[in-house]
Amino acid sequence: MEDTSSAQIAVALDGVAARLRRLRSRRRLTLTEVALTTGISTSTMSRLETGRRRPTLELLLALSHAYRVPLDDLVGAPPEGDPRLRLTPRRVKGRTVISLTGEPDGVQAWKIVIPTNGSTPEPRTHDGHEWIHVLSGHMRIVLDGRDRILGPGEVVSFDTAVPHWFGSTGGGPAEILSIFGRPGERRTVDTEPP
Repeated sequence: MEDTSSAQIAVALDGVAARLRRLRSRRRLTLTEVALTTGISTSTMSRLETGRRRPTLELLLALSHAYRVPLDDLVGAPPEGDPRLRLTPRRVKGRTVISLTGEPDGVQAWKIVIPTNGSTPEPRTHDGHEWIHVLSGHMRIVLDGRDRILGPGEVVSFDTAVPHWFGSTGGGPAEILSIFGRPGERRTVDTEPP
């Protein structure tokens, strides 16, 4: 749980610099004007806005008061009761990966953007089961030595103990939805109305 919390805090703090720049720009204020209002030095303001300094609670409270915005707006926290998820894309092996599940355990879901490239298939195996739905573009999958191309709307489901690899066809990017479960974790499909 600590790792997840630390990661969430790091993500929130990483976005503060851009939010501070945006707020100051919208209000048409200079760094010096904000420094005079808050008591924060101009050089500290500059470092906060460029991300070279992590903000402290004391600095954020002063800026929140000066800009007349809730502290949550500075750190990007959703308002209480806001059902929207704030998804953070990250790069993994050249792909853009967005986790759609908030917990590290259990069945995992990701949206993955596979860029156009000519990567060489390197099949691998691991425990689990994967289900992939192609949202857009075309994806190449090598599964147990068989090479296939999947297009929009096509789905593949497989045991990940079977040698597998998926990537670009080289013809353009593809967006996929991937759902992965480890052994012992089951997806439940209810087709009967309650």
